[in-house]
Amino acid sequence: MDKTALITGASSDLGIAYIQENITEYTRIIAHYNRKNESFEALLEAYGDKIVPIQADFIRREEVERLIQEVKEQNLAPDHILHLVSIPAKSVRFHKSEIGEYEAMMEVSFYSIVEILKAFLPAMQKQKYGRILFLLSAYTTIPDPKYAAPYVASKYALLGLMKAVSAEYAAKGITVNGISPQMIETKFLKDVPELIVEQHKKVSPLGRLLQKTDILPVMKLLLSDEAAAITGENISITGGNYIL
Repeated sequence: MDKTALITGASSDLGIAYIQENITEYTRIIAHYNRKNESFEALLEAYGDKIVPIQADFIRREEVERLIQEVKEQNLAPDHILHLVSIPAKSVRFHKSEIGEYEAMMEVSFYSIVEILKAFLPAMQKQKYGRILFLLSAYTTIPDPKYAAPYVASKYALLGLMKAVSAEYAAKGITVNGISPQMIETKFLKDVPELIVEQHKKVSPLGRLLQKTDILPVMKLLLSDEAAAITGENISITGGNYIL
């Protein structure tokens, strides 16, 4: 069976790692990116036409619509969607956060995938097959998230969307799940204060941040044919650390 994946935020460290690990699983990978980097360029060079890169800045709704149109014009119908794109969380007290931060978070993380799913779920429904996975956050599983209200709000919106869509399409052979990892050691943390990063390392039973290799096996499972009976689940990946 031919499989086509659409990965949002494919130029991220986690997106690149997933593609490298699972390139043989797909006939074609549509790799969304906002800005290229050396690692992403090397990935495109290594795998050639098997990866279809499409640039779009999801802060603008029309850019999401353009991406969808480009995918359709190339007669690509994704049956696997991996939604990784997000604006990094900032450590800021609630009363100091601006409404624009909430709007940006929702545009990039939430409204983008709403439009993408509306565009491509009908084809999945017709063929009675699809795998969808959202990158959420440990903020959705711990009891007291703080100092990141815009980020937390956007991830809870995604969690609610995942639950609603999974319930509606469960009988159509389509699974929709989320993973909620603690801090992963990637460039996504570049704006997080070093003190906070070190605190996470100290309180983790692993004595370190999560690595991409801790996350990839769970991603692979939830996007696989073997996971047909798993849907509507938010899988927590913390290494035993439940403090943020």
